[in-house]
Amino acid sequence: MKKNTKTIVNLVLLALLFLAVWVIERTSSASSMLITVLKKGAIYALIAVSMNLLNGFTGLFSLGQAGFMLVGAYTYAVLTIPVAKRVAVYQMYAGGAIHFQLPWLAGILLAGAVAALFAALIGYPVLRLKSDYLAIATLGFAEIIRAIIQYEKLGPITNGSLLLKTYPTFKSTLFPFAAAAICIGIIVLLINSTYGRAFKAIRDDEIAAEAMGINLFRHKQMAFIISSFFAGVGGALLAMYQGTLQANAFKAAMTYEILLIVVIGGMGSVTGSVLASFLFIACSEWWLRFLDAEQFIGSFQVPLLRSGFRMVVFSVVIMIVVLFFRRGIMGDKEFDVEGISKWCRRKFGKGGAKA
Repeated sequence: MKKNTKTIVNLVLLALLFLAVWVIERTSSASSMLITVLKKGAIYALIAVSMNLLNGFTGLFSLGQAGFMLVGAYTYAVLTIPVAKRVAVYQMYAGGAIHFQLPWLAGILLAGAVAALFAALIGYPVLRLKSDYLAIATLGFAEIIRAIIQYEKLGPITNGSLLLKTYPTFKSTLFPFAAAAICIGIIVLLINSTYGRAFKAIRDDEIAAEAMGINLFRHKQMAFIISSFFAGVGGALLAMYQGTLQANAFKAAMTYEILLIVVIGGMGSVTGSVLASFLFIACSEWWLRFLDAEQFIGSFQVPLLRSGFRMVVFSVVIMIVVLFFRRGIMGDKEFDVEGISKWCRRKFGKGGAKA
């Protein structure tokens, strides 16, 4: 398939996806679980793809995603709270230390920029570590950032352990889809560029990559900063989705969720991360919710069904997926027009399916 034709078809499919989301939004209740899954799934898709850029395409095992999301979320919220409402938000700190408001778009971009700045600062010492040591160091960074944000002395800026609220949010489901699509599109362009090929070379064999003239540290740092930028943007979108913000929600478990999505979708597959994000959110937030409530068949009470049982079943489902799909749902393949056409030719082409 020619490159121009492939691009046009992909854009048409993307337009049809947005049309489907728009129709669903117009025909569904604003509080329906489907709308919730679409909004949160789009945000998690962006964060998972940003983590996959680092873990799947560059081969760096980082666990600091929640920390960069937290930095981005707080940067956005702190800078976009209306001046007239700051006294109500910062009640314990006499209106806080910041007395201006930025537009929401500037807030989102700054959320990514500040997260990238933190990544640049910690990247110099941390990226010289490898494997488990890098994971532990980045996980420690995330926990330290969460503790610093809740530090009472920084309360006039971060509001300490109290909630941040009244900052701009979004109502339309199309907004997180559009934001995620633009950011994921930029990541895909990067992966398909010469830098992306350098990232993959580092992942496959660092010694061979260095022998070919690739600056290992520089490219690792680039992948780390770019991944953190989009994690920060994802954190800002998550803050907009939630409507209120508290640092205590950004624990290590959030990073593990994102890592789980990447593994289930396939390390090194963008579309795998996107599909796994929506499946993860749908299962955890919607499809398995009935397991948390007591169920009766006549007068017989179904055993085990009570609050928290949903997560037990969810964990079992994840174990089954990991056991039978060792490389994830997509492996390192992509679900695009070219991939679909190749699959169809294999299955139904000459010598494929029998009549």
